[in-house]
Amino acid sequence: MKKLIHTPTKLCLLLAFCLYTASSAIASPVDYNDADAIKKFVSYTVSAAATVSRTAEEKAIAARAARQAEMRMITATAGSIYNEMDLEDSGLSRKAFECAWTGYFKLKKRGILRRTGILTICDFSQSSSNQRLYVIDVRNRRMLYRTYVAHGINSGEEYASSFSNKMESCKSSLGFYVTTGTYTGMNGLSLRIEGVDKGFNDNASRRSIVIHGASYVSLRILHKYGVMGTTYGCPAIPEEMSSQIIPVVKHGSCFFIYYPSKKYLANSPVLNS
Repeated sequence: MKKLIHTPTKLCLLLAFCLYTASSAIASPVDYNDADAIKKFVSYTVSAAATVSRTAEEKAIAARAARQAEMRMITATAGSIYNEMDLEDSGLSRKAFECAWTGYFKLKKRGILRRTGILTICDFSQSSSNQRLYVIDVRNRRMLYRTYVAHGINSGEEYASSFSNKMESCKSSLGFYVTTGTYTGMNGLSLRIEGVDKGFNDNASRRSIVIHGASYVSLRILHKYGVMGTTYGCPAIPEEMSSQIIPVVKHGSCFFIYYPSKKYLANSPVLNS
């Protein structure tokens, strides 16, 4: 007996068998047979295990189908908004907006966003000479602001093409952020942002990555040098726009920095959750 009871599972099987055989003996004292009882018990347990396995598989299939249906709904909604707002005319790529909307939807669903009416997108697939920052009122489907935004000095010159989450990299970090509180520093009114794409931008706070105004993000700099100024990794905007944009997007809205990086798109915890 000691050799049989090695695990809780074996103990449960043994007790079940004892109960089964006892009940069989009471029900039919004349025809009771040990071999028949064992066969019936084994048949029952195998059948039960197969049923559990099928149920788990069916649940997995149903969950997968639900996720696929949800993604189709997200993509369809993104396409509808993109077309309704004529975002292509503003230079924002459809892929950038679809990614932004997908992440925004998932963060909203998880209850991470306090302010769900605003979605801000930095489309770093565009030149820094373009107005590539978009602040969108998603409820009323209208553009609130469109302006210039700088990228990190080590991410590139006119175009950003290299990104990092490392300390002192002086590069921009891709992915989804949630805006938090404001403060007034050497660059005036500034907005802290928390990176929520683990592995891609979750060092943002430790790197002091914030949204702030900067004199080197302006048409004057662009006309003088032919290229927009760069930062140590912060998404800096024109000085005259900071006092307008920051109050609108602060305290819990979704902020997204996009670039068509295969590594990011395939591994973003937010997009692929």
